[in-house]
Amino acid sequence: MKVIIAGAGIGGLTTALMLHARGIDVKLYEAAREVREVGVGINVLPHAIRELEQLGLLPDLDEVGVRTRKLTYLTRQGQEVWSELRGMYAGHDVPQFSIHRGRLQKVIYDAVIERLGKKAIKTGRRLAGFVQDEAGVTAHFTDALKGDGGKTVRGDVLICADGIHSAGRKVFYPGEQSPSWQGVVMWRGATEFPVWEDGESMAIGGGLGGKFVLYPIAPAKKGKQLMNWVVNVRIKDPLVSPPPPDNWSRRASLAQVLPHALRFHVPDMDIGKLVKKTPEIFEYPMADRDPLPRWTFGRVTLLGDAAHPMYPVGSNGASQAILDARCLADNLHKAEHPRAALYAYEKERLPKTAEVVHTNRRGGPERVIDEVEKLAPAGFNTVDDVLSYEDRRAIVGGYANMAGFSRVTVARRVS
Repeated sequence: MKVIIAGAGIGGLTTALMLHARGIDVKLYEAAREVREVGVGINVLPHAIRELEQLGLLPDLDEVGVRTRKLTYLTRQGQEVWSELRGMYAGHDVPQFSIHRGRLQKVIYDAVIERLGKKAIKTGRRLAGFVQDEAGVTAHFTDALKGDGGKTVRGDVLICADGIHSAGRKVFYPGEQSPSWQGVVMWRGATEFPVWEDGESMAIGGGLGGKFVLYPIAPAKKGKQLMNWVVNVRIKDPLVSPPPPDNWSRRASLAQVLPHALRFHVPDMDIGKLVKKTPEIFEYPMADRDPLPRWTFGRVTLLGDAAHPMYPVGSNGASQAILDARCLADNLHKAEHPRAALYAYEKERLPKTAEVVHTNRRGGPERVIDEVEKLAPAGFNTVDDVLSYEDRRAIVGGYANMAGFSRVTVARRVS
């Protein structure tokens, strides 16, 4: 079997490693001229880290990321709503990682080059179209800069892992509108900063309409470490304003971001100083797409953001793409026919990711902050008087179970 993958992001690269580990020939085609360390911080949950551990990547992740110890939800004023241990500190047998997105991608990319060879990835090639027949699929890739020329390749399966603006998705759903946007813009940055708390914890303050996220994404050195921050603010009416471009190269000014950042308080963190010290601030819309009725058409299927772009809530974007990769690789390895493999993959993963997309729109586990702020907008003396411990646990724990990373869910999968 020969598999063609369009897109060398986290999902595409992980799929290539997993297919190679199962003895399946695979080639990747990436639109970018080179795979660079773009973006800022993300979190990868234990159920996804387990898959990377089985690929032998845990030591490399420890070199560049942080094993997350604790997550605290706060009101905008900095009052604690919920706090819980994460990863191995919470009883999982593998960590949760807070890590620079580009460095995570580089770890997986380096493993692909080492195991599959440099010729396994062809950069500067954008998927332009494909045709299928009973024996296979023929994909055409054009020069990403010139938009012409290119290369035609033949395989048994084509996996479109080419992001929220997937070319394969557009072939199947030509009438689909622009990504869904609720008027929320994310400003993101990372900078070297004195270690906050234990250097392994994260905080999220404020509800979906206005939020500040804080966590380290690299090991501490000499009392400092790379600190990632995000400000989410609803600044537009989505009914009358289109979303800004969703790419990592769009810069924002300090004057634009700082007033919004200063609306939030995180104990023992000087948010103003952190934001002012950040050399580059990136603007990105909080956007997703409605879940699809189908991902698979014959020998072609979608994966990761091409299949289920979701709000960056609950640390699930990259994690779900990695779970896609495992499921698809397993099915291609064991199925008698590629079509049957893709059907089984879609049947398992589409409903699970659709539920995550819908839940993230409602705030995911961070909805616990919305509920408390709604009931006590001016603050509280005791959070239990506002929303009981059981109700708060139901929101946070229910999300973990739904998304597949609660200790009970993970144990059931392993068994």
